[in-house]
Amino acid sequence: MNTQPPLSNLQTRDVEALLHPYTPLHRLRTDGPTVIERGKGVFVYDTQGRGYIEGMSGLWCAGLGFGDEELVEAAVEQLRTLPYYHLFGAKGMEPAIELAEKLKEIAPVPISKVFFTSSGSEANDTQVKLAWYINNARGKPNKKKIISRMKAYHGVTVMAASLTGLPGNHNGWDLPVDRVVHAECPHFYRFGKDGETEDEFVARLAQSLRELIEREGPDTIAAMIAEPVMGAGGVIVPPKGYFPAIQAVLDEHDIMLIDDEVINGFGRTGNWWGCQTFGMTPKTISTAKQLTSAYAPLGAVMVPEDVYQACVDQSAALGSFGHGFTYGGHPLGCALGVKAIEIYQKRDIVGHVRKIAPAFEARMRKVAEHPMVGETRFVGLVGGVELVADKKTRRPFDPKSSVGAQLARSAERHGAILRALGDTIAFCPPMIISEAELNELFDRFEKALADTEAWVAKEGVAKAA
Repeated sequence: MNTQPPLSNLQTRDVEALLHPYTPLHRLRTDGPTVIERGKGVFVYDTQGRGYIEGMSGLWCAGLGFGDEELVEAAVEQLRTLPYYHLFGAKGMEPAIELAEKLKEIAPVPISKVFFTSSGSEANDTQVKLAWYINNARGKPNKKKIISRMKAYHGVTVMAASLTGLPGNHNGWDLPVDRVVHAECPHFYRFGKDGETEDEFVARLAQSLRELIEREGPDTIAAMIAEPVMGAGGVIVPPKGYFPAIQAVLDEHDIMLIDDEVINGFGRTGNWWGCQTFGMTPKTISTAKQLTSAYAPLGAVMVPEDVYQACVDQSAALGSFGHGFTYGGHPLGCALGVKAIEIYQKRDIVGHVRKIAPAFEARMRKVAEHPMVGETRFVGLVGGVELVADKKTRRPFDPKSSVGAQLARSAERHGAILRALGDTIAFCPPMIISEAELNELFDRFEKALADTEAWVAKEGVAKAA
């Protein structure tokens, strides 16, 4: 018997008109969407007037929260001045110039040029094309494979989804494509061997990477792409020393490291860039999401001088640099990016993240004591809570039971929007969140956790073998 209330007129219109991403489409007509109407600060409100703490900053992106008047004013001013133009054919716009200059100033490694896109997926797609383009320019036409990692998330375009190491992004889509290989995932809790220390785990992964490179042929591999903290793959925080260990292997074989900062950048981990938190020294950088605090779509690829010069050489050989996007460097997005960086700096958002991170850690550690929680992972203001059927043996729930999704739905009923990544619940609240708001978010989550524990017991949820 269906106990769901009938859909509202707006929900019905939604179901009849929209194809929703990352949604169990077969249940949407019955369950209905939650239609969000407005937002302010760390809260969003649906069309029924219910308020929610947005514990995911939307999709890891609204770092300055909702309804920030400075960002709104910057958008209105830009729309009145120049609502759209492009960067094709040697055209320029001051917002794009100024944002590129700002990115160069705050970059964690020397950067020469910035290429703008509309999203993180497009940025990572561009990274692959650049790796191919510059190796053609260098007379290395076979050096084209890209190493990614299992459980990585780098986007949903054909190539970015191939870099992504999640079955749900491959199954049914004829992915991944050729030229992409996946290394092991640096998740010690799940993939460390019995009796193995974290240092030994890191050494084993570095050796495994070396063997993969030698097996594929180092002369065929252009780059490795990595998120400092793996986001949609389960908020996986790498063990200490992981990136220095794998970077040494890459350097041995002339393989550049691409840093995917789409989630990590602009203070999320307690530094301007996630690579600074974890000891990465990347060659190139992708960014998006918090670049504009999500007030407009924008992504960027940041490259050093030698990569730029290789592009110049290839342009000279071919007659032009044949790559770009209609909305890459859109003046609205760039104006918002300039204003967002200004706000991050003048309000010391990085300092605020560092100040509130101990409270975030304390609540995560408390949650870790729950019998249904196997592990909590966190750094700065991003974290994950992994649910398990058996805490002692780390045995997971049967994936078909969708325990994580059940918990996320329960959290929403308690007024907290979080995201289930399988049976890991992700936290990524706006970086402006106060300690009181943060504690309220966890209070609501803990109520949902208790509800889910009771549901598991009542339903006799099956456990994975």
